[in-house]
Amino acid sequence: MIGFIDKIINFLFNSLFFFTPLYFLFNTSELFEFNKMLLIYGFAALIGFFWIVKMILTKTIILRKTFLDLPIFIFFLSQIFSTLTSIDVHTSIFGYYGRFNGGLLSIFCYIFLFYAFVSNNVKLYPLLKISVISSLLVVLYAIPGKLGHDITCYLFSGGQINDNSCWDNQVLQFQPHVRAFSTLGQPNWLGAYLVINFFIGVYFLTKLLNEKLNKTRFIFKYLLLVLYLFLNFSFVLFSRSRSAMIALFISFVVFSLGYFFLVKKKFGVFFLTLLSVILIGIFLFKTGIPRVDKYLTFSSFKASLENLLEQKIALPEKSKMERKSVSTQKASKEEKVKTEVTDSGEIRKIVWRGAVELGKRYPLFGTGVETFAYAYEFVRPIGHNYTSEWDFIYNKAHNEFLNYFATTGFFGLISYLIMIIFFVYFSISLIILNQRSLNQRNEFFLKNNLLLTIALLCAYLSILITNFFGFSTTTINLFFYLIPGVLILLGTQNQDLENQKKRKIELFYLFQVSFNFSLSQLFGMSLGLVLLVFIYFYLYNYYTADTLYALGNSYYRSNYPRKYEVAAFYFSRAIKIRREAVYEDKLSSSLGFLSAIAGLQNQASTAAQLINLSQYHNQRAIESSPKNVFFLKTQAKNYFNYYIAENNPQYLMEGIETLRKIRELSPTDPRVPYNLAVFYFELEKNENNSKKKITYRKKALEQLEVSLKLKEDYQDSLELLKKIRD
Repeated sequence: MIGFIDKIINFLFNSLFFFTPLYFLFNTSELFEFNKMLLIYGFAALIGFFWIVKMILTKTIILRKTFLDLPIFIFFLSQIFSTLTSIDVHTSIFGYYGRFNGGLLSIFCYIFLFYAFVSNNVKLYPLLKISVISSLLVVLYAIPGKLGHDITCYLFSGGQINDNSCWDNQVLQFQPHVRAFSTLGQPNWLGAYLVINFFIGVYFLTKLLNEKLNKTRFIFKYLLLVLYLFLNFSFVLFSRSRSAMIALFISFVVFSLGYFFLVKKKFGVFFLTLLSVILIGIFLFKTGIPRVDKYLTFSSFKASLENLLEQKIALPEKSKMERKSVSTQKASKEEKVKTEVTDSGEIRKIVWRGAVELGKRYPLFGTGVETFAYAYEFVRPIGHNYTSEWDFIYNKAHNEFLNYFATTGFFGLISYLIMIIFFVYFSISLIILNQRSLNQRNEFFLKNNLLLTIALLCAYLSILITNFFGFSTTTINLFFYLIPGVLILLGTQNQDLENQKKRKIELFYLFQVSFNFSLSQLFGMSLGLVLLVFIYFYLYNYYTADTLYALGNSYYRSNYPRKYEVAAFYFSRAIKIRREAVYEDKLSSSLGFLSAIAGLQNQASTAAQLINLSQYHNQRAIESSPKNVFFLKTQAKNYFNYYIAENNPQYLMEGIETLRKIRELSPTDPRVPYNLAVFYFELEKNENNSKKKITYRKKALEQLEVSLKLKEDYQDSLELLKKIRD
């Protein structure tokens, strides 16, 4: 029985790594991360159930002690404290709605999976092979999209759309023919995922080179691995993710140095193979970085060589001038970036400054786990208003380390870094230990362990690099927490092998007697089953509520009065299944708009009822997250709709009070003073007292002046200013 349970747990972990990168659905509010997060919760619940059953049958607490116990405990403690002191406790527990990964519940899930992994001796090599196979399927899925015929569009439309037009082609990251993202959701996420599996593939290549196989079998496996690595690297390039490319190149150098100094054997074949894969991929598909790609043609290479030979002396001066020009340009763009499409690096610098400022303001525990989207508004630099993404919502700091600093303070950041440092130290210690053993006993499995340790350390390093320029996702966090688990099991492999015979005898005995369950064992397993059913019922409700919310959103975005009624219906149904502030906010907005329509149609009674319902749901949303500027903005917009519904200027005054609250929370948003100007201008138009009219106009002009100081090219403010002056 115990052996059978072990097989189930192994199967579940293999399935987790196979399906998570591939899994997404079309009918949810977020196609990728939401569904992957629920899938991870579902697998964790199943794994936990069988782990509990195993402990009940053996009457033993099966929990392996590891070197990471203390760092993990301190890190998780920091997340708990940050959640308890959060500006939005609900968001800190469940994660930001739209990202989901990163909340306290998800962190607990990843830590739980780590301990389940190391405590149940999951077989490592099948798991790594499964991961490579899954990544290959991810790549194959991306190929049609790169060629202009995305599979997701075809499936989503029921075969009606054969190109990439189902995606928002106004946003570069949703153009699969330009930047591939496959089943991961975004190009940077695809790149980060593929780099991890690139080094797992590299490990299998080095393992093959050190095996003794007949020539035919060796050539077949070699070509298969080279083809995989080429496809993997090609789609790292097609993702156009600079952070993934940087991570791959740095980790490749680290792995090559480790192989050269610690193993040596067959290094030349390995290095030439990998270098060929990388160089051929770059020359064929380029990097997407103009400064690099201009040198990646044979004609430009020839021209550069001739230029170098002709201008040996002039070249350094030219480089100096170019550097000076670039630095001047950067300085001029430090606060106001006025290009049509702002470079992502420039935007990151601005967001990072905001994250640092947040960390300084909330130094101990931060603003709360996963609250960056709301808290960033408190400190958003004015320079952000001059980027092409000035009106985007930034729910992450686009730097995992600064994100932890901003949302969990010094306690969270330092504990996170300590956890990483402990693992890196353990990995290096394991490498040294394997190297010493290899020098003493030239055994294949020791060399194999050494290569695997180096490869997984490089994969882990790639995560740190891509997280530095971005943030973790569900799939990446699986590797972040379970790569240490793999190496922990690898480090205890010898001891496990020595005890293998004894374990087999014990398992045989347990199989013979395990059907004689005691009453307490049956009761314990029943409780575990009830808990499993409860978790799955909860996940099903979560999923169902989100699908209703997604349906409501599809009607809400249409901007047709009749469809707002349908949107409100679906939002109401979602709230009945699961109370979520985001649902309340959207329902409140829909009802507010419908109240304005009812008022314009002289349906006073209906308008009054809709206003009451709208205010009720808006208040519930704000109570759950009082510092959420987005919910307050909904309230301000609602007041304007109420004013239209009942032609009551008092609603405009209440809207102004709400906008002032928003201004205190978000002092650099030019839309807030613009909306204040709109409210004052509307008051002026409905005021008969000449003195009050002058006062309202003056206030409107003052607010427009503030708005244009925050963003001097803000068209809405410029147009309203012209309208008022005319």
